[in-house]
Amino acid sequence: MAMHSEIYAAYKAVRPRSQEYFARACKVLGGKAGHDLRYATPVPLYIERGAGGRKWDVDGNEYIDFLLGNGALLLGHAPAEVVAAIAEAVGRGTHFGNDHPLHIEWAERIQALVPAAERVRLVNSGTEATLLALRLARAFTGRRKILRFAGHFHGWHDDVMRGVQPPFDADGSLGIPPQVREHVVCIPAGDAGRVAAVLDADGDIAAAIIEPSGGSWGRVPLAPEFLRDLQTITSERGVVLIFDEVVTGFRFSPGGAQGLYGLRPDLSCFAKVVAGGMPGGAVAGRADIMELFDVTDDARPRVAHQGTFNGAPLSAAAGIAVLKRVATGEPIDQANARAAALRAAWDEVLERRGIAGYVYGACSTFHVYFETDRQRVQKAQSRVDLHTTEAERLKGMPGPLIEEYQRNLRFYGVDNMSATGGVLSSAHTARDVEEATAAFAQTVDSLVAQGLILAL
Repeated sequence: MAMHSEIYAAYKAVRPRSQEYFARACKVLGGKAGHDLRYATPVPLYIERGAGGRKWDVDGNEYIDFLLGNGALLLGHAPAEVVAAIAEAVGRGTHFGNDHPLHIEWAERIQALVPAAERVRLVNSGTEATLLALRLARAFTGRRKILRFAGHFHGWHDDVMRGVQPPFDADGSLGIPPQVREHVVCIPAGDAGRVAAVLDADGDIAAAIIEPSGGSWGRVPLAPEFLRDLQTITSERGVVLIFDEVVTGFRFSPGGAQGLYGLRPDLSCFAKVVAGGMPGGAVAGRADIMELFDVTDDARPRVAHQGTFNGAPLSAAAGIAVLKRVATGEPIDQANARAAALRAAWDEVLERRGIAGYVYGACSTFHVYFETDRQRVQKAQSRVDLHTTEAERLKGMPGPLIEEYQRNLRFYGVDNMSATGGVLSSAHTARDVEEATAAFAQTVDSLVAQGLILAL
């Protein structure tokens, strides 16, 4: 069995061009990579092309891809209809600085799929979407504060960084103004009574924002019953309920998680799938809230919102192409089925080896939890006893374990999305699941040999 040093050296040895790119990146890129999650040792991945459920790096190494553009590629890499739509649009111009026909059609398709989307405002990313939704909520209610939930991720702007990772009372990043603590309230999700008590005690809370999948696209699972309670509680108190559907939107159902669970939030944030693999996002919701964007004859105060590339032609073309497919439900069903097969196969790997951990996830997502608390493992009668919804545990696995898990998976030909999880697409095949399971088994064996995970 290859130990850490051997895997590390072998991983690096088959990536000579990647090492050259990394040397260049170190001289030019702040943080040495373009996204915090892209940085990896000994070198990040530098991808040259993708097709279907796979991608290839600059050294020719092939990966079964469960990152999928950070969850954006529901149809997999380079689907023919999306490529054709972008090619047709680019010939007419890459950017106008004006609205255009595709912009309107894109918004119409979002509106048609999401019952709560009475009006739509297009933006360029998920972070922009949550930032704008919070501004709308404050403007509509005249209140200052935001209620958010520990472990839930809503982008990287100041108001939503605190509470993402343990310890949840930390600011989340250098450079966050201390006054953010004064207007952002962070509590654990799942306790409707506590939410009601917090809102009753503080009449200055404008909005509650939540990932309907549970924190970090379901890494911290959440019962749909809590979402229903949250909808009732916020409605009764005039608090704007914001669903962050950046990952779940058009992936959990054609109408997102809200469509799957039969809910109707006041505002919803979309990105990733909605733009078909191009940059783009949207805020959608109640007409009376969205009217705050309107320019009126009486020059009343309004919510200002600019954005050079809002509704850009190439993003609109890609988004329309994907949403046409989403409307049929077929790609969602296909991705869900592959993910269910993968979760079962990977969980069987853990079961056969008696590993203290389990695989879980909803729809086309998956997560792996390894219990590293020896006392909990010793007390457990079976792997079922290890199941938890505690954000501190699910998001608190040791960093060296996560790093080695990801490096080993990549060495054996699988890339995941973040931490120990990933997403599947309609382009993934049974062969992909089979080969990914073999890579997972090799990874688990390596982690055991290194003493990073425990046996029951």
